[in-house]
Amino acid sequence: MPRLFTGLEIPTRIVTRLSMMRGKLAGARWIDPENFHITLRFAGDIDDLQARAFAAELGEIAFESFEVAIEGLGSFGGNKPRALFAGVRMTEPIERLQKAHERAARRAGLPPETRNFTPHITLARLKDTKPGAVAEYLSYYGGLFAEPFRVSEFVLFSSRANQGGGPYVIEECYPSRGSRGREAGAVL
Repeated sequence: MPRLFTGLEIPTRIVTRLSMMRGKLAGARWIDPENFHITLRFAGDIDDLQARAFAAELGEIAFESFEVAIEGLGSFGGNKPRALFAGVRMTEPIERLQKAHERAARRAGLPPETRNFTPHITLARLKDTKPGAVAEYLSYYGGLFAEPFRVSEFVLFSSRANQGGGPYVIEECYPSRGSRGREAGAVL
């Protein structure tokens, strides 16, 4: 069973900038820079039939290229921090593309995603990290901004089960293609 998810790759210049955010933070397991990405839809461990159906549905998504902007750092988990991330500005194109991925997953028979979509790039997974230490880290590094970059494709990734944080393998790339196929903004 493959563990699959879709996402956007990050250009080398942005990966280099984000990799400089590594700092002393107890309990942080830093993601290898070559595994930085923006997840659009996590499919999880699915059988080969569903994986093929999902890949085929993704191939029907049409979208125009768009810009992505990185804005600041943050953490998920509140008083029990579990991840440190670089924020990605939510824009209409990224939201439409993510919703198209959700529709593709549903058409392939996957259960609906229950979490709200928050575009981000995970930098570290945290274990037993104190909230005060995260706050201190964010106050020091949190003003991160990077020049926008253009997205002209999305990717279907696979990963090994129970190995959160990579290594990730690109299974297929889906380039932007204007108006052919289902529009990213189409309704289910």
